[in-house]
Amino acid sequence: MKKIDRILVHQNATIREALQIIDKGAMKLAIITDVDLRLLGTLTDGDIRRGLLNGMGLDDQIEPIIFRTPTVCRENDTKETIIQLALSKKLYQIPIIDVTGRVVGIYEIDELLRRTPKTNKAVLMAGGLGTRLGELTKHTPKPMLKVGEKPILETIIKNFAKYGFTEIIISVNYLSQLIEDYFGDGSDFGVSITYIKEKQRMGTAGALSLIRDQLTEPFFVMNADLLTNINFEHLYDYHLSSQSIATMCVGKYDFQVPYGVVNLKNDKILSVDEKPIHKFFVSAGIYMLSPDTLKLIPDGEFFDMPSLFKKIITQGVGIAASFPIHEYWLDIGQASDYEKARIEYHEVFNVSR
Repeated sequence: MKKIDRILVHQNATIREALQIIDKGAMKLAIITDVDLRLLGTLTDGDIRRGLLNGMGLDDQIEPIIFRTPTVCRENDTKETIIQLALSKKLYQIPIIDVTGRVVGIYEIDELLRRTPKTNKAVLMAGGLGTRLGELTKHTPKPMLKVGEKPILETIIKNFAKYGFTEIIISVNYLSQLIEDYFGDGSDFGVSITYIKEKQRMGTAGALSLIRDQLTEPFFVMNADLLTNINFEHLYDYHLSSQSIATMCVGKYDFQVPYGVVNLKNDKILSVDEKPIHKFFVSAGIYMLSPDTLKLIPDGEFFDMPSLFKKIITQGVGIAASFPIHEYWLDIGQASDYEKARIEYHEVFNVSR
């Protein structure tokens, strides 16, 4: 049983403060108690992301999204009882309380079961031409551009490995030999790497048709030209808890119109909005898919991820969920993005220069 000191959050805390506790505590949740340590509820990364999707901000208080009726066990319950209860309710942690309702600790179920290696695969799409970067990608595939003295793709792979996802599949095309020569079978990086060789560009979903037989459990798909420090365990847990067939990571994007927007009805002015800000959620190029999605992908054709999600939605074959990103995320599409990544890398990834 573990202590709860590092995961305690006051009920009046902000979402930003709670996120810091969840990340530092490394237990996927926070415990909310009163001053006498009596349990008031719990808060998970998933609770917070659902709050963000419903319009909450990082500086809002957590009170509306606290889960008030968490499953608990008593301090005299046996480990077998705790494990059976957790498995029946698909829980990863269970707070332990005494007879007065005070929280005395927390069990992580995977440790009780002895942690097993994660076998979920991560498919990294590294076959693009990177033409928008001009001379930078003339002789180097974009995922191999160096940020923080190492290729972008290496940072991605090490981030997956950090969370125990070590089965990597890389889809390659343009200058593929440079990628294969650098990473090999992945053993030097603590992972196992295999390659999909696209003879023609097949899009961010089309290449999956080449490896249907290898994807027998939920798997990640990610563009290999992104820098992010999201917690892939949180994405995995979120995908399972939402019971979705496909989960798309989304980021907030604000666009300010640089003029006063005039709202008209026929020839009459109804109102004028001065430089309004429009807020959107955009695809972040990171996904988690269940094997059933592979049935929707045509063989040997260009097929991208937006087309897959449209097919899921229009055919009604399952839930398509969104996973809002509050962590660092940068799509390196332009030369200015690449320069920004080089400037921010060391601070974001806590790497000394």
